[in-house]
Amino acid sequence: MSEQGTHELPSGWLPPAAPEPPAERPSAFGEPRRPWWRRAGGGLLATLVVIGAKLKAILLLLPKIKVLTTSGSMLVSVAAYALIWGWKFAVGFVVLLFIHEMGHVIALRREGVEASAPLFIPFLGAVVWAKSLGGNALAEARVGLAGPILGTIGSAACLPIAAATGSDLWQALAFTGFFLNLFNLLPVTPLDGGRAMAALAPWMWFVGLGAIVALAFAFPNPIILIIAIVGAFDVYKRWTSRRRGGEEARAYYDVRPRDRALVGLVYLTLIVVLVLGMDATHLERDIPS
Repeated sequence: MSEQGTHELPSGWLPPAAPEPPAERPSAFGEPRRPWWRRAGGGLLATLVVIGAKLKAILLLLPKIKVLTTSGSMLVSVAAYALIWGWKFAVGFVVLLFIHEMGHVIALRREGVEASAPLFIPFLGAVVWAKSLGGNALAEARVGLAGPILGTIGSAACLPIAAATGSDLWQALAFTGFFLNLFNLLPVTPLDGGRAMAALAPWMWFVGLGAIVALAFAFPNPIILIIAIVGAFDVYKRWTSRRRGGEEARAYYDVRPRDRALVGLVYLTLIVVLVLGMDATHLERDIPS
């Protein structure tokens, strides 16, 4: 038999045991080296923690960054809008936003609430920071309606300039201002109309929310979608708080009939004036075929 033939195994022979897995390679410090995926995961987690800490610090510093002051954020907004409409219209548009927001600031300070100067956010408008909107629903309505009131006056101020100069720019600014103030009167928070409804008829929040949702479907737009989402959460929170908040909540929404009628009168008058203003300043555009 050649050397390549088969051989019998010795009696009692067993295959050798499977080799034990090699021990983890020690690190430079003599400790077992962790698997690569654990090392990568730990490094990623540490990186996320550092990034989170940096973001938190940045958010805390935002109010103190000079570029985000009123004048700085106005300039940023003008630059952003100028890319679409040109710098002249952009300046006028931002000024109209400023006038509207100053209505809220003035009303808040009249209510004894400390309010920040307006902060402008390109393509989202502007905001005013305050700890509250007043001590009750009537004060909230006054604060909410003050923006459209002053904003309507600012928009109307463009009309004599447009008549004197014959410039379509001023007429277009007036129309845009009327439209924005009218849109803000939709009866849903966080819009100004929702603030008025706190004193007038809180159940109207659901009507306004339905209108915003319908607009989001009919005219898909990121801003309208954001308002719809924020409005849905805010309406649910406020309605629940109003129903279950006890005596304190009832006191907040307790408005005398005379004051409720006055809020309703101002609200409806604003709507009529703004609709008429839009009709008077509408410009026909020639759309190329």
